[in-house]
Amino acid sequence: MDKEIISYVVTKTNELIETKSCCKEVKEAARKWLASIGTEKETEETKKYFAELEADIMPIDNLIAFAGSNDGIKLFGSETAKSILNHGKEIKKAGAKYCDCPACKAVSEILKKKELLFR
Repeated sequence: MDKEIISYVVTKTNELIETKSCCKEVKEAARKWLASIGTEKETEETKKYFAELEADIMPIDNLIAFAGSNDGIKLFGSETAKSILNHGKEIKKAGAKYCDCPACKAVSEILKKKELLFR
């Protein structure tokens, strides 16, 4: 794998781990991937990591639906849920495909390098 691309993904992965909005499953997959770099498990862990990233990035329509639901209101509180809902609708109008929280932003940047890592 290209060292420059790996370095970029490592940097974004460390940023991802530090975000408050990153779920524990992604953090665990990220840490396992980081630990596997340069080992015989690197390819296997890279595949697992990217599968987890793809499973956990929040599509914008899902964000909008959740923020507008009773569960979203229960989790965030009514004012925050309303704010997230309105923000989600705004960024969707502007062309966003995914949530733009810090974790989803980092995941999106990492996923852009997928094809380069799996050449």
